[in-house]
Amino acid sequence: MTIATQDIPTEPTERAKAVRLGWRQKMMRGFSEFAGRSAIVIGSASAFVVATISVLLWAATGPYFHYSDTWQLVVNTGTTLVTFLAVFLIQHSQNKDGKAIQLKLDELIRSTQSARNILIDLEHATEEEIAKFQAEFTKRRHT
Repeated sequence: MTIATQDIPTEPTERAKAVRLGWRQKMMRGFSEFAGRSAIVIGSASAFVVATISVLLWAATGPYFHYSDTWQLVVNTGTTLVTFLAVFLIQHSQNKDGKAIQLKLDELIRSTQSARNILIDLEHATEEEIAKFQAEFTKRRHT
């Protein structure tokens, strides 16, 4: 029995790649996926509705708990913890999106004949270098 060589995958499968990854890479990949999904959920209309209903329910229970310090502490603690964790999830997603956009722009610059390659990776330039380019583009816009 012969096997056609075209049926044998030449590149490792995603599963094989994941097996070779170390625990740190697995953890980072998992966190990145979780952060991406969380950012989508947190930014959804459903999340806003849930948050609004939660605040309204909390406010409605105020008279029952006589607007006690504990009643106020519950919402303060809850919102503080959620905000604290959400900042890291959203920032991670924004960093990843920003890097992807910069790489796409770098590829467009690289592949365009008349573009200056010095603009590739400009996000890592100094403030002075960026200001110089900004002044040049402002000058060109006004001419």
